[in-house]
Amino acid sequence: MPATVTFLPVGCGDMTLIQLADQDATTILVDINIRQDGDDPEGDARDVAKDLRDRIKRDSNSRPYVDAFLLSHPDADHIRGLEKHFHLGPVSEYADDDKKDADKKIIIRDIWSSPLVYRRASKTHTLSSDAKAFNKEAKRRVQVNRDKKFEGVAVGDRILVMGEDENGKTDDLGPILVKIDETFSKVNGVNKSGYFSALLLAPLPKQEDAEDEENLGKNHSSVILNIKLGADAKTPDGCKFLTGGDAEVLIWERLWEKHKKQKAELEYDLLLAPHHCSWHTLSHDSWSKLREKVNVSQDARNALSVARSGAVVVASSSPIKDDDKDPPCIRAKREYESIINGVKGSFYCVGENPDEKNPEPMTFNVTAEGVQLATKQEAGRKAAAVIGSAAVPRAHG
Repeated sequence: MPATVTFLPVGCGDMTLIQLADQDATTILVDINIRQDGDDPEGDARDVAKDLRDRIKRDSNSRPYVDAFLLSHPDADHIRGLEKHFHLGPVSEYADDDKKDADKKIIIRDIWSSPLVYRRASKTHTLSSDAKAFNKEAKRRVQVNRDKKFEGVAVGDRILVMGEDENGKTDDLGPILVKIDETFSKVNGVNKSGYFSALLLAPLPKQEDAEDEENLGKNHSSVILNIKLGADAKTPDGCKFLTGGDAEVLIWERLWEKHKKQKAELEYDLLLAPHHCSWHTLSHDSWSKLREKVNVSQDARNALSVARSGAVVVASSSPIKDDDKDPPCIRAKREYESIINGVKGSFYCVGENPDEKNPEPMTFNVTAEGVQLATKQEAGRKAAAVIGSAAVPRAHG
């Protein structure tokens, strides 16, 4: 079964499910945005909680689970629905065994979280109940790891800390700490090398200058990973998937300055357009105020232009209109289209798939020939059908 990346239709928000091509069909969930309307059978929003459940496995106790969950940053549209749909606390306290499958909370075997992103976010806005619950769970897991001296940590207590915190607060977390520019390949404590590895590009570390630090927070500091997915046991470089939450222009400018001599760190076959295809990812100017008079930040654009042959850019957003809204922004869409036209790539909006009235999950298969759009999604562990016109095969470097 091929590795897949599925973008769930959550409006202007993010919710992405990665399934590896390994024997365990390991799953990694990036962000959630399960709107209340989606839980209501009479509501207009799609029931993405059901979409997720249809695509994940059950353990020996028939409990649904994901192997890992990455929260890019704690904005509500990236963590909405956590408390209602996911089990928090030790697995020994799981209370839903007697419930119907559809009502059982989902176990998160391994959490990937950044304390620095949380610190910056809490200075700029009030955290939602879901965001506070996630932070509490992350801190619980860190303490469990400390108490056990990072050995013999059970499923449901595991965590990877993405990036160092300020004032040396993560200095003692070596076995569970991923530093900036480090690559890791463990998921739920198991080495998945050959099928998965991820390079941590951000959050950028705390700045000595107070104004610089404040600006990073205002630019939606997020965890940014460049994830390499193996197509099969013989093709470890099937797809490079760049995902960066809501990171805005200043952060991408800094990343270009840092990596412009080593562009491979930024290259991708699949890009999740940051901040739901916002213009603020590519410019310091306001689209709603200046419209066509806006200027592109060339450095930010360069950072998001390291596209390999046949690359795909996906906007996890509402339908993109030719208006002054941002996000999603029609000007940003045009810029991404310009980027990928040079590599014979494609641009997609999840909120328009297959049409605006009834958006459906959008799945891409990772193959030895490149990333390809699946024509239909099948529940659980079934493979999605593939057509050849969605992407251009490329040579692997």
